[in-house]
Amino acid sequence: MSQKTYIPLENNPEVMTKLAHKLGLSPTLAFQDVYSLTDQDLIEILPRPAHALLFIYPCTDDSEAFYTRVNEAEPDYQGAGPDEPVMFYHQTIRHACGLIGLLHCITNGPAADLIRPDSDLDTFLKEAMPLRPAERARFLHDSEVIGVAHAAAAQTGDTSAPPLGEDPGHAFIAFVKGKDGHLWELEGRRKGPVDLGELGVDEDVLSDKALNMGPLPFVRREEAAGSGVLRFSCTVLRPSVDA
Repeated sequence: MSQKTYIPLENNPEVMTKLAHKLGLSPTLAFQDVYSLTDQDLIEILPRPAHALLFIYPCTDDSEAFYTRVNEAEPDYQGAGPDEPVMFYHQTIRHACGLIGLLHCITNGPAADLIRPDSDLDTFLKEAMPLRPAERARFLHDSEVIGVAHAAAAQTGDTSAPPLGEDPGHAFIAFVKGKDGHLWELEGRRKGPVDLGELGVDEDVLSDKALNMGPLPFVRREEAAGSGVLRFSCTVLRPSVDA
């Protein structure tokens, strides 16, 4: 397929929330900034349960080397249908990692049950669910509805959109609690979803266990590498305080 290029999205909770709602997610959920992954006082002020984390990490030499090494070791993934513990989307559109991360957050876990019936997202999900990864990636690539919504969202935010095709220098990862109770790492460049382990019934993606299995290892690896590049940010999909 010919490759599209999108303008990167900001990991901005207002941008992501508006896009999610426009596509069809219930207004009872919204994204919010996470100001710390280690300070319990700052974590505990966030509305719970936390359904998904949308995490940005810098694409440094060290992070890309790690990504390549672990991805090559993963088996090929061919999951599809309602028995998939999480919906996974391969990224075939350049700089669409924000969109892929958003879809991973809002079409998995409890959020998937809060998609408005007959919305664009509901229709997309019903058609995408039975498809194998390559076909699902093509379906997303060709979706005019998703593309138009993304283009509008990419023009909003706190900073000016970069020129089309410019490398943003970062990547998005979604961490979600799947319907099997496991924490899943979802990144569109990977071969498939990565099972990070089981969470307890009362543990969400902001629990100590989930943070230590999910985003914190990325931060610690970059700190240990000593690159000085710590451009991390995180938003959480949580109950809306305005709903």
